[in-house]
Amino acid sequence: MNIHTKNIDSPTISYLADMAHSLCQSGLLGVFYGSISARLGANSFLINRKDALLDKMDQDSFITLHDKEDYRWQEASLDSFIHANIYRNFLEARFVMYSHAPYATSYSLKHDVIKPIDYLGCRILGRNSKILDSKEYETLYERADTDIVRYFKTNATNFVLLKGCGIYGYGRDLSALVKLISVVENSCKILHFNNMIDQSYTDESRFEI
Repeated sequence: MNIHTKNIDSPTISYLADMAHSLCQSGLLGVFYGSISARLGANSFLINRKDALLDKMDQDSFITLHDKEDYRWQEASLDSFIHANIYRNFLEARFVMYSHAPYATSYSLKHDVIKPIDYLGCRILGRNSKILDSKEYETLYERADTDIVRYFKTNATNFVLLKGCGIYGYGRDLSALVKLISVVENSCKILHFNNMIDQSYTDESRFEI
């Protein structure tokens, strides 16, 4: 038995595990890349361990963390500090997620703003969503928790695409959060393929039948 989750309702763990499995199937999470968590109380939350296989998690794949850092933080996801700071600053956050979404991450490397051209992207994300500059990778995890929270406080959104890293998001409802992150990834995928089509033609021949 996992002593760090023994008092957690099984449905909560099963819900996170099932959602993580679906996210792995869709490519929004990798077997070892990404993180997912749920708020348990004012000062505690449940998050996957750093060595968890995200596509087949069970009770032993999770750990409960409290505001006060202790030995358990060494076993938890490397994103735990980011999740914790989001929970501290946004009371409406019941779930937090990090997705190493491949198309969105790739798109972020050459752009500063997401400019969707698909209907769902424009409707849900808006015409422009600023991409957060990760700056130096070497110091990223030393400041990511404060940089991300600052972004959320200065932009009317509950997701952020961090350049070269992926998507962080939070919300009251996990299904709605997953849908939002899926829209971000899909819009970046459409932008990617649209750019490939544009580069395949050098003249107006693209319009010929």
